[in-house]
Amino acid sequence: MAYSIRELSELAGVSARTLRYYDEIGLLKPLYVSDAGYRFYGDSEVAVLQQILFYRERGFDLKQIRKIIYEENFDIVKALEEHLVVLENQRKHVDSLIWTVKQTIGSIKGECEMKDSEKFQAFKDELVHKNEERYGREIRAKYGDDAVNASNRKMMNMSEEEWQHFKALEDEIKLALKKAVLDGAGPESDAARRIVELHREWLSMTLSQYSPEIHKGIAAMYVADERFKAYYDSEVTGCAELLANAVKVVYNKDS
Repeated sequence: MAYSIRELSELAGVSARTLRYYDEIGLLKPLYVSDAGYRFYGDSEVAVLQQILFYRERGFDLKQIRKIIYEENFDIVKALEEHLVVLENQRKHVDSLIWTVKQTIGSIKGECEMKDSEKFQAFKDELVHKNEERYGREIRAKYGDDAVNASNRKMMNMSEEEWQHFKALEDEIKLALKKAVLDGAGPESDAARRIVELHREWLSMTLSQYSPEIHKGIAAMYVADERFKAYYDSEVTGCAELLANAVKVVYNKDS
C-alpha cells in the first residue's frame, strides 16, 4: 500500500510541509515520485517516519536522527526496544514525582512521616533519567554499560548533603565559566584552572573511577556534541570550549 503525502500527513499527524522538508534533507525519502511530481510512501517509509517521531519525542535533533537510522547496522526492533525502555523509565519517573508530592503533602498535614532524603529521591531519578535519555546511547558506547550503571548507582546513593553539594558545584561551575568567558580569561588562566578543579570534584562525585584521561574525554564531548555544548553555552557562547580547553591545558601541564 502506498500513501500520498496528504494521506501520510493525516495518518501520522505530521504536516505535508514537514514531510517535504524531511525529503529535502534526506531524512525520509518517498517510495517514489509520480510523473506529476506527487510523493508516495510505502510500508518502509511509514516505519522510518515512526522512528523519526520516536527520536524527536526523546529530544534528538534531525541531524542525530538521520545518523542513527541510516547507520549500516541499524536494527528497527532493537530501536523499538530502546524506545520502550526510555518510555518505561519516563513512567517510573512520573510515578516517583507523584509519590513524592503526595508524601510531602501528607507529611505537611501530619498524616505520615517523610525522611529528608526521600524528598530529593525523585530529583535524582530525574537527573539519571534525563542523562540516559539525552546522552546514554553515546556514553554507553564510549565507556560501557558497567561504568554508566555504576555512575548512576553512585548518584542515586548520594546523601541529602552530598546531593546538595553536587548541585551547588554544578551551579558554581556554570557561573564561573560565564564570568571567565565574559572577562576574556583564557584556558591557561587561574580562573580556568579553578574551574577545572571544581569540575573534577563534580565529576568525581558520580564517576565510578576517575582519571585525567576520562576527564579530558568527557570535556572534549562538551565541544564535539551539540547537546552538551548547548547546555554550557545556553547563556554565554564559549563556555563549553573554555572548559574543554582548560581541562586539556591543565592535564597536559601536569602530565
